Amino acid sequence: MTAVIITEGLTKRFGAVTAVDRLDLEVSAGEVFGFLGPNGAGKTTTIRLLLDILRPNAGRATVLGRPVGDVAVRRRIGFLPAELHLDRRHVVAEAIGFHGALRGGFDVEEVEALLERFGLDPSRPIGELSTGNRRKVGVVIAFAGRPELLILDEPSSGLDPLLQRELVSLVEERVAEGATVFLSSHVLPEVERIAGRVAILREGRLALLGS
Repeated sequence: MTAVIITEGLTKRFGAVTAVDRLDLEVSAGEVFGFLGPNGAGKTTTIRLLLDILRPNAGRATVLGRPVGDVAVRRRIGFLPAELHLDRRHVVAEAIGFHGALRGGFDVEEVEALLERFGLDPSRPIGELSTGNRRKVGVVIAFAGRPELLILDEPSSGLDPLLQRELVSLVEERVAEGATVFLSSHVLPEVERIAGRVAILREGRLALLGS
């Protein structure tokens, strides 16, 4: 099966602290891969390395068959960060359109369907939204455009239980269409339901990899 994410000896240090330590991973096309570990284990740092937000001190990574940072590859990735930063001056539709432009544009009908599914008013200013509703905007941005790879960092954080279930259903639908999901989460029932394999990170090192 084709590998969508490969890391080989991936290492990131911040001064004397090694956040990611010689990480070897391989994520196959079409799977939901759970990426688990306690706070500070290096999960978010790994994700930032995969997205070329950070550069490694050693090792390498490829995503969708290309080196990390390839501009064409970034357009094929949907990303929901753990800490979502949106311009408070934008309304919802502007925020989604801004991020869509970075990925080559989103289909209007698809965006409208996602907005309706998550109960979002496209005319509401971002600055007036609750934490949960801003999170829903992030979900729409990540999933719009039907990306081949979804990288989700604590995706259900701030969502009520009903919307958490809706998010899991959306993930399952996209995987059925052929997408690959790299999922970092503290919600273990969520991971157990949708992930086929998990990796557990501890102090930057791979502690466990299995089904």
